[in-house]
Amino acid sequence: MKTQRLYLSPVVFIRGPILLTALFAANVWAQLPHGPGREETERLCKNCHDVAVSVSRRQDHDGWRTTLNKMVALGLRTTDQEFALILDYLTKHFPAEALPPVNVNKAAAIELESRLSLRRSQAAAIIAHRAKNGKFKSIQDLKKVPGVDAEKIEAKKDRIVF
Repeated sequence: MKTQRLYLSPVVFIRGPILLTALFAANVWAQLPHGPGREETERLCKNCHDVAVSVSRRQDHDGWRTTLNKMVALGLRTTDQEFALILDYLTKHFPAEALPPVNVNKAAAIELESRLSLRRSQAAAIIAHRAKNGKFKSIQDLKKVPGVDAEKIEAKKDRIVF
């Protein structure tokens, strides 16, 4: 009995993963909740980001605003109306989940940025101050860090522990 060998072209190995990736990406976009701003979010964000990762951040209104402002600074071209629609869409459909408070004496920079809506430079200033001067004991200590927006700290004080 003669055995036949199956020949698979190298093209199958190249195109297969690409096709699966494209189908998965299309499926993720298809799962975005319907509502005002969905079309704009899809059109403006999908060219640079994996949607599942992007929306998994689940931020509050200020957090999404900060993220969108970063995208504009990096070159996202959008109108004020589109910006507002996307911001409202993300805030409504991907809100911040109830998270435990941020311990500013242990938090990494990314946690300070995302959870307290701080700029990267402000998070770095907090960590540098903490490394140099030791643990923070109060909101007032935190507000004294040079380069940190005291109003943001005050507004987020219910999310901060020491």
